[in-house]
Amino acid sequence: MSRISDVICNDHKDLKAYYQRILQAEDEDEQTRWQNMLTWELARHVVGEELVLYPALKKHLQEDAVEDHQKHQMIKDKLAVFQSLRSDDPRFMPTVAVLMDDLAAHVTHEEKIDLTNLEGAISEEESKRLALSFERTKHFVPTRAHPSAPDRPPYQTAIGLITAPLDYLQDLFRKWPEPEETLDHDAPQE
Repeated sequence: MSRISDVICNDHKDLKAYYQRILQAEDEDEQTRWQNMLTWELARHVVGEELVLYPALKKHLQEDAVEDHQKHQMIKDKLAVFQSLRSDDPRFMPTVAVLMDDLAAHVTHEEKIDLTNLEGAISEEESKRLALSFERTKHFVPTRAHPSAPDRPPYQTAIGLITAPLDYLQDLFRKWPEPEETLDHDAPQE
């Protein structure tokens, strides 16, 4: 069973890989498929962190994650713009590049400071419990960015339970990479 830092770092690696697939795509259709995959994973990841990781940081390290929430809000704002763009839009590549640059800075801080400090403050059992909670949470949260939605429990949870089914329904009509190409076995399929 994985620790919380393992599952979050694995998500970070997957996000980077999806971005690389966008950059390496041979045509706009392929870019759209990977755009949907990156959006799907990043939206779920961000909300999962807000619901599981940030409360754990506050509880175990007495750190208010205000700065992390602000960075997440900035990422959600940029993701909302990116997810709305067609791959033939001239803003598509610059927008995803800025989004991923901002995400990279956030990821570096999170992996080197937040997760390291948290793992040092909790037991291995608690870390595994948080990891399981994080993975479960991602199954019930929205799959698109909703930057104007509340970003703190309990309002975030309530709004997520309302918007997630709508996102999942819309996902049925989106284009996705072939299942064998994705890194996430729970990824939507056409």
